[in-house]
Amino acid sequence: MMQLPDTSNTRILVVGDVMLDRYWFGDVSRISPEAPVPVVKVERVEERPGGAANVARNVAALGARAALLSVVGADEAGQTLARLLANSGIDASLHEDAQLSTTVKLRVLGRQQQLLRIDFENWPAHEVLRAKLAEFERRLPNCDAIILSDYGKGGLAHIADMIRLGRAAGKPVLVDPKGEDYTRYAGATVITPNRSELLQVVGRWNSDVELAERAQGLRRELNLYALLVTRSEDGMTLYRDSGEAHEPALAREVYDVSGAGDTVIATLAVMLASGLDMEDAMRVANRAAGIVVGKLGTATCTLEELKEI
Repeated sequence: MMQLPDTSNTRILVVGDVMLDRYWFGDVSRISPEAPVPVVKVERVEERPGGAANVARNVAALGARAALLSVVGADEAGQTLARLLANSGIDASLHEDAQLSTTVKLRVLGRQQQLLRIDFENWPAHEVLRAKLAEFERRLPNCDAIILSDYGKGGLAHIADMIRLGRAAGKPVLVDPKGEDYTRYAGATVITPNRSELLQVVGRWNSDVELAERAQGLRRELNLYALLVTRSEDGMTLYRDSGEAHEPALAREVYDVSGAGDTVIATLAVMLASGLDMEDAMRVANRAAGIVVGKLGTATCTLEELKEI
């Protein structure tokens, strides 16, 4: 097994859409008389940072120093997120937008099975985002790598500027993409779409050869150093000028894949910024993903857990 680098002095700046993940756990013993739905008697509530906040939490769990830049509403959910992030040792700068409701994803679980998800969200104001870009510029010199975590909630309206500024400062810029238009990610060091996200952009493929052609075509078109495709049970594949490298999935019981992409990009950034090359960083990220899919909900992977594999 490869030696893991020292991550204690590594500084990662995470920018993107944050959310609060709420879990209501309960018991289901009957069907409602009002409609054919289960009645959940809620017995326990859990709250966890989600989206870019979960990326930052994964960075911190790997022993690196995480700074987070995002926008929240002036509401209880935003305050809860700030408290949770502070408890995780994350240097979070959360710009408040009075017109915004902090994104909340509420999951109702009965007997550990997700029965329902309810989303509360809207889009941040443009002035708040402009202030965030100014702070991004100020924080650039104090980081070793940048993660732009796009969840399609509007918080990365200035992502093209952030990529340009980050690359001009000589920092690796890693992007977790969303949507069908990847032109806004042009010039990034690496983007990390999953299989279904890539499908939306390059269309269906019928073989690994065809996938490689489409992935390399997209990588060249966007002027990326690398494209990392996470492929669920098929592991992950890294595409670069020098060719491709593949890492098979770890044979582990999959409990919950939510947040696995956050762990992959956080691990990749921390390992790159701590001195590993892209291929070795991908191998470690693959191991980390194998660990978090065995946990319920948005979760993290620690250095200790990585060392045990």
